[in-house]
Amino acid sequence: MHAHDSAAEVAAPTTIDRRRSRSRKIRAVLAGGLVLGIGAAITLAAWTDNEYATGTFTAGTFNMQGSTTSATAGFADHTSSGGAAALNFTAPFNNLSPGQVVYSPFWVRLAANTTSAATLDLVAVTSTDTAPGTNSANLSYTVYAIGATAACDSTVTTGTPVVMGTATTLASNANVAGATPNLPNGSPVTAAGTATQLCFVVTAGTGLTQGGATTAVWQFTATSTI
Repeated sequence: MHAHDSAAEVAAPTTIDRRRSRSRKIRAVLAGGLVLGIGAAITLAAWTDNEYATGTFTAGTFNMQGSTTSATAGFADHTSSGGAAALNFTAPFNNLSPGQVVYSPFWVRLAANTTSAATLDLVAVTSTDTAPGTNSANLSYTVYAIGATAACDSTVTTGTPVVMGTATTLASNANVAGATPNLPNGSPVTAAGTATQLCFVVTAGTGLTQGGATTAVWQFTATSTI
């Protein structure tokens, strides 16, 4: 009797055993849940996709040139007062008397590969006098925009004055806003644009001092219209 009872007690699971078994099952379920969670995260990452876009931006080019030769030849860059183009005035530019008038043509155009048309402005004039006298105050000028092959002479007054109003003295270096001729760029852009002729007209005043020399520099600015 006692021996049988002892065997039954050994075979029957104790409360402690049952608790340990339940704990192992819970841990197994939790572990399985963790595995399922990791598996779900991996599956979501597999559906991620990307798209990329790019753009390249290139600036245009812009350059104005001048020529004292003709509408089709002799063009170069004159980018400073020290490198200004030397105008070819008619006689007697180097032996002036009061009342005499001299003329000089100057052609401007937009260089090849310029990607925008422009407007042209005469923005300033400066002058330097050599003694005796200050003849910059006794020399007046006007500038006309005329046809590329038109004559730059006494008939020039039929052109468009680039300087507004009446003749201006070389001594005046203030803003000299006037008409703004259009400068086309080339078509195709690999070609130079059509030239515009500027005709300079300089008139000697009554107060001209004998032997005095004056050097004038006109500054023109081309502004892109785009």
